[in-house]
Amino acid sequence: MDRKDKIDAFGVIALTGFALLSGFNQVIIKLVNGGLQPVFFAGVRSLGALFCVWLWMRFRGKSFDFSRRIFVAGLFVGLIFTAEFFCLFLALDYSSVSRTTILYYSMPIWLSLAAHFFLPGDRMNRKKALGVALAFTGVAIAILDRGDQGGQASLIGDVFAVLAAIGWAGIALCVRVTPISETSPEMQLFYQVAVSGIILTLLAPFFGPLVRDLMPIHLVGLLFQTVVVVTIGFVSWFWLMTIYPASGVASFSFLSPIFGVFFGWAILDEEIGLATIGAILLVAIGIFLINRPRRVRGV
Repeated sequence: MDRKDKIDAFGVIALTGFALLSGFNQVIIKLVNGGLQPVFFAGVRSLGALFCVWLWMRFRGKSFDFSRRIFVAGLFVGLIFTAEFFCLFLALDYSSVSRTTILYYSMPIWLSLAAHFFLPGDRMNRKKALGVALAFTGVAIAILDRGDQGGQASLIGDVFAVLAAIGWAGIALCVRVTPISETSPEMQLFYQVAVSGIILTLLAPFFGPLVRDLMPIHLVGLLFQTVVVVTIGFVSWFWLMTIYPASGVASFSFLSPIFGVFFGWAILDEEIGLATIGAILLVAIGIFLINRPRRVRGV
């Protein structure tokens, strides 16, 4: 498909579908954590995705890039990816999907702040500053709201969720400023799941028994995470980034936290109060403003 200068009908459907998948993803992680220890689950998921990405690249005849520059950058990005999902899976073990989703999707806040200092062409403007302020207010409300939520208002879970968001922002920044940007999307994902799969699996025994109350539904969730979310979902996202403007693709990310909170309520029967609704709206509006493309005068 040729590169386009704006989001068309197919792009709207694809990006909305990805946002829907991203929101549903949090529920799947929460459910599978009941059968597998979170760190072990994250590690096995990455190893499974590594095999799937390898098969995909072999099937498509894509080359593997292990040149020194790419290899070093890939290891670095892989370490950040490892930290991100280590924190996210533990956050969902301690806290509700609603809380974790709101805090995790605060990623554009941290990316905008980092880009202001490290990317000369991506300085903060008034619109972005307003978006950051609104999203940060939503995050603060979510953290300060200590309602019962079924015993799922955990401060340590909140900390892990915020750290996961910062890790996600770190990956997005590194993909733009390190040599990893010079290789294919599939190769970028290959490094990330390879490094995280090895490290998380080795770390897992230090966080308790690897298997909890394992049932077939947990194995189905693991398979769904591995094949649909990581392999198909992440590669599709990278593919869409090569077709549509990055700002247009990113602007749809405001839907993910909304879907995440909705699925937490609809599937897991999580309690959603006025504070949660206010927080998710502020974060969503903030993300939209941060990623909204600038208008070009005279067009």
